[in-house]
Amino acid sequence: MAQSDSASGLRAGFRGLTTRGRSFLAAGVTAVVCAYLLDQDALLRVGVLLAALPLVAVVVVANTRYRVASGRRLSPSRAVAGQEARVHLRLDNVSRVPTGLLLLEDKVPYVLGPRPRFVLDRVEPRGHREVSYRVRSDLRGRYPLGPLQLRLSDPFGMCEVTRAFTASDVLTVVPLVQALPAVRLSGEWLGQGESHSRTLALAGDDDVILREYRPGDDLRRVHWRSTARYGELMVRREEQPQRARATVLLDTREIGHRGSGPASSFEWSVSCAASVAAHLLERGYQTRLLTDTGLAVPGPGAGGHNHAADTSGLILDALAIADLSDGGTLSRAEEPLRTGGEGLLVAVLGELDDTQTARLGRLRSRTGGAIAFLLDTGTWAGLRMLAPDTGGDEFRARVRKLRGAGWTVIPVRAGDSVPDLWRAAEGARTTAPNREEAGA
Repeated sequence: MAQSDSASGLRAGFRGLTTRGRSFLAAGVTAVVCAYLLDQDALLRVGVLLAALPLVAVVVVANTRYRVASGRRLSPSRAVAGQEARVHLRLDNVSRVPTGLLLLEDKVPYVLGPRPRFVLDRVEPRGHREVSYRVRSDLRGRYPLGPLQLRLSDPFGMCEVTRAFTASDVLTVVPLVQALPAVRLSGEWLGQGESHSRTLALAGDDDVILREYRPGDDLRRVHWRSTARYGELMVRREEQPQRARATVLLDTREIGHRGSGPASSFEWSVSCAASVAAHLLERGYQTRLLTDTGLAVPGPGAGGHNHAADTSGLILDALAIADLSDGGTLSRAEEPLRTGGEGLLVAVLGELDDTQTARLGRLRSRTGGAIAFLLDTGTWAGLRMLAPDTGGDEFRARVRKLRGAGWTVIPVRAGDSVPDLWRAAEGARTTAPNREEAGA
């Protein structure tokens, strides 16, 4: 809720004179002058009446003291690019007198549509009114909504005074998340099932993680052998279920992408990264987003403490404002992958050179499984789709090198479907020959 500001003084009222009010005032002054020069009493009375109407409206509107409060609710709080969201506005009259004619206008960025305007005839004491409007953006991002403006007017439309509320909200437009099919990927493990049982069976007594006894600990967790060794009570820590880890690497280098706007290769990459991250979180992976700038979401140690929905929200919020970087390499993402890159790595990559391809190949040995969506960015260039064989020998050479290093490479062309490519990853081979090299 936000209390409206009061615009006091006649100066604000005179600034709020409408075209009609100024016309009446000018006509009245002119009539009074003409009546004085021509000695016409009837014309003088008409002139005084015409000039008095806007002046009275200024005094009435400038001294209006409505006590109103406003609230705004977004549905949903995160909108998807290309889909509509609804903004609900509520205006409460918290005074003991009814309001007059009110005009509401909410401030919204032009990319969300025209500014919504509403006319409220009268709000009873302690009453409220609710209105709503729709917004839509094809571009992801964070867009401010508000503040709400309240325009007071007299019944004759002579004077309007605008009073603004202070509260505003932010609408987050996230990239499109597509549902991906459940497939079996190389190197995946969810911390359960037969492999999990074997891992626990191989853990002996020396693998128990211990800590000092604390008041309130269950005595059944006391590890007596370690207690005798250290001379103080030692207890076993609570076993935490092991979860598979995954990293989604997004290439944001400007030199690695082509096209502009929603149809660019970068926007396709952002949507692909969002879809893959959401899918892996649903399957129980402890997932993080990593970019070539070194940004990691969630940060180190945070992923295991968030619910999947919380982590998904953090990743989508980060992708909503992701922008092209001016970097020329992926080097800043390599260190996080070396220190904590175990598990599944899914990389959405733009155009690569020989150096970047070789460095990615060396990173493969530090991951449990590695899938690369390698974009043939030439198919996004220009205003029309290029021929299917435009990728050329260089692109196919990149595919062969990454596959030779152990990556599962999925070539991507403009117009390809993320779910279809994800399904193709199940049957892909790291050294698959010609068909996949030519395209997915």
